Amino acid sequence: MSTFAKRMIGAASLDVPTYEEVEADTTATTQAMGVVVLSSLAQGIGFLTQGGGSGFVVGAIGALIGWIIWAFLVYLIGTKLLPEPQTRSDLGELLRTTGFAAAPGLLRVLGVIPLLGGLIMPAVTIWMLIAMVIAVRQALDYKSTGRAVGVCLIGWIVFVLILVWSLQMFGGGST
Repeated sequence: MSTFAKRMIGAASLDVPTYEEVEADTTATTQAMGVVVLSSLAQGIGFLTQGGGSGFVVGAIGALIGWIIWAFLVYLIGTKLLPEPQTRSDLGELLRTTGFAAAPGLLRVLGVIPLLGGLIMPAVTIWMLIAMVIAVRQALDYKSTGRAVGVCLIGWIVFVLILVWSLQMFGGGST
């Protein structure tokens, strides 16, 4: 099995050493982007019955842009607002770890299955949130999982505010 596949399985299994490995491997950023793309495509397929082809494309592109914005927000919040004394990180580390935290999202492809999709999507979302907390904790060298949860929560609130603002600015909101 390839390193990429092993890393995806490790990340989805919430294996801390896998997150440490991708954090340290500066060449894994492309792999992390691959995980985000695959997870986004899986989500697009999972939502085909609801959004059609345009929902698929917009969802995949939006997920990539969202991943970059998310990693940047977590970097700023985690290293500037809520660092622990041992926190040492850069944007690349957060791109890699949070990218691999999207690995459980591959299961979102099952969202296209009637009835099962309604159960799978929320479960996978929770799984991805847990993976994200682990990814953030490891990338920011936190000893406290609670602090990683706080960074994710603050980051999510800021991310949603940016998303709402962007939709209003670029015509996505109602007039």
